[in-house]
Amino acid sequence: MQARRDFLRQVLPVGAATAVAFKTDWLERVVAAGAAAADKPAAETAADEGYWREIQQAFTLDRTIINLNNGYTCPSPRVVHEALKRYLDMSNQAPIHYMWNMLEPNIETVRRKLAVEVGCDAEELAITRNASEALQIAQLGLDLRAGDHVVTTDQDYGRMLDTWDQRVRRDKIEVTKIAFPVPTTKLSELTDRISRAITPKTKVIHICHITNLTGQLFPVRDIARMARARGIQTIVDGAHAFAHFPFKVADLECDYYGCSLHKWLLAPVGTGFLYVRRENIAKLWPLTPAAASKSDNIRKFEEVGTHPAANHNAIAEALVFHQAIGIERKAARLRYLTDYWVKQVDKLPRVKILSSREPDQAWGLANVSLDGVDVSKAYDFLWAKYRIITAAIKRDDYQGLRVTPNIYTTLEELDTFAAAIKDLLKNPSATAA
Repeated sequence: MQARRDFLRQVLPVGAATAVAFKTDWLERVVAAGAAAADKPAAETAADEGYWREIQQAFTLDRTIINLNNGYTCPSPRVVHEALKRYLDMSNQAPIHYMWNMLEPNIETVRRKLAVEVGCDAEELAITRNASEALQIAQLGLDLRAGDHVVTTDQDYGRMLDTWDQRVRRDKIEVTKIAFPVPTTKLSELTDRISRAITPKTKVIHICHITNLTGQLFPVRDIARMARARGIQTIVDGAHAFAHFPFKVADLECDYYGCSLHKWLLAPVGTGFLYVRRENIAKLWPLTPAAASKSDNIRKFEEVGTHPAANHNAIAEALVFHQAIGIERKAARLRYLTDYWVKQVDKLPRVKILSSREPDQAWGLANVSLDGVDVSKAYDFLWAKYRIITAAIKRDDYQGLRVTPNIYTTLEELDTFAAAIKDLLKNPSATAA
């Protein structure tokens, strides 16, 4: 019990342990499970169903469906959702007082705690509503002139590609979207493809840390170093990376990094962050205009008008939950879950895994292609018959089902998914391309 209290003092704000954690047994169970597994390597704990059963109980879910689309947005653990509701209830008593005078200032606590986990200075971290907003601050805030050149990929997130397309139309910049095979296991090939696309007018390189389509990992630090040596800035889309596998943003050496926290951190919907390297803050325009006095202040990127304080304050609870598990354990479990279903289907005729299975290149996001099967019909088949939710990815160069389990996903659910894929392949008339 003393160890638990010591842990709570370290990870919870002053007074929060009494006000929050002791009302439920969620943290006690998570910490106790972690203590029991403390001497085990993360890879061993990944297969410990007893440990993960304790984690699964921290969520309130609809188990009549199998949610394998956590890459869209994830359900929050009970403690995070309760914090969100508590802050909303508090705000609603008198928003002008409770929201703005009491809750909103606590964003600074969130900023400090989140910056430690992200691996940057708190004065380089803006709290945003999602990765799209964060990345568009960088994309639209850079001073680019007609003829300036941007290098990105044709598998970057659609909204971000649309943003660059608008700058092409409006500002007459030039954008090159490189192609690459899936999967790409030799990461240096990605660096080489980007390097070959650079011209004397290239000002920005925009890449995903891992893509939302197949989970393809990019060698961000190598690309950022190459770019900096040529006077080029780097924007990194980390929507699917942060709290998914271990890294620190400072180690990536990029200029801008945008992320959604309602994905793998399990924070409330409508939370994200933007990292801006300190020397870039003053020269990056905010998406919503801010006073000139804030030109070198990271908070200028948070000027979005009236907004709920509850969402971003509940990030603190999501961090506590995340840290109670530990990123190494979490990443190992996500890898284990993906390996578990992949091994049941990857040898089947007409099945191809479009995601790398190399160590340290893949975790909880993978894409499975079914030859001769229309992916939209496959999605409908899985939902109608098995109540399984995936994501249908349909492109000219490939199509497949994106599968993203989470730490609350059970092996039984993945067994059902694998059986459903086998059933689907036996019903070509229902899913023919």
